Amino acid sequence: MKPTGSSQHLAEALVRASQHWMARSGDEQAARAAPRRPFTIAISREAGTRGRTIGRAVGDKLGWAVYDQELLQLIADQMGMRVRLLESVDEKHSNWVQNLVESFTSRPGLTESRYVRHLLEMLFSLASHGQCVIVGRGASQLLPPESTLRVRLMAPLKERAREIEQRFVISHEEATRWIEKTDGERTQFIKANFHMDPADPHQYDLVLNPSRFSTGECAELIVEALHRLQAHAPARAPEPLAATKG
Repeated sequence: MKPTGSSQHLAEALVRASQHWMARSGDEQAARAAPRRPFTIAISREAGTRGRTIGRAVGDKLGWAVYDQELLQLIADQMGMRVRLLESVDEKHSNWVQNLVESFTSRPGLTESRYVRHLLEMLFSLASHGQCVIVGRGASQLLPPESTLRVRLMAPLKERAREIEQRFVISHEEATRWIEKTDGERTQFIKANFHMDPADPHQYDLVLNPSRFSTGECAELIVEALHRLQAHAPARAPEPLAATKG
């Protein structure tokens, strides 16, 4: 799919921001003198893998803030809109026809591209302070790997359907349809706006199957991975600039 003009501008801005961070980290002497960027945990999840619950369990263990629906509230406050309006574009991708229709509805100024711009600003702002857990919204794909533990939660469809059946008290068929629709919307949102595939395992530091572990065990594994990543961080040399292609 060919990126639209707005999404292309967002992608270019993202590349410039990433290059800026890498250029700063490429100066080894300055990196040693400057304090390390605080860590953030970004959790990407398939539908039905208890992403919100696991994220909160991680936050409780670390004493960190957790941003899932809370992220929407921050953006809504910034945009001067109600959260319910943002839910229509949150982790959902609309085509140009839908965007045109939206421009004539009772939601003045609310478009996917505008939402994404505010989302990017909020994600980078939260990451600059660190010590927080961000669930979904492309954080795993966007935030700098040098200071982000990137986690992916995934499980077999039948296990996820069972989770959704119990959560919403619906049939197995309804749960399966809900999962497929939700996963499809989230994937299209990331691909269309950030030109990445959230299903690519190479984007993550830790991949967990929550159907094999309890919520508490998942949280323990994530916290342990964070501590190990933090312990390794001081000894790591900066990424060479030659590895990037302009």
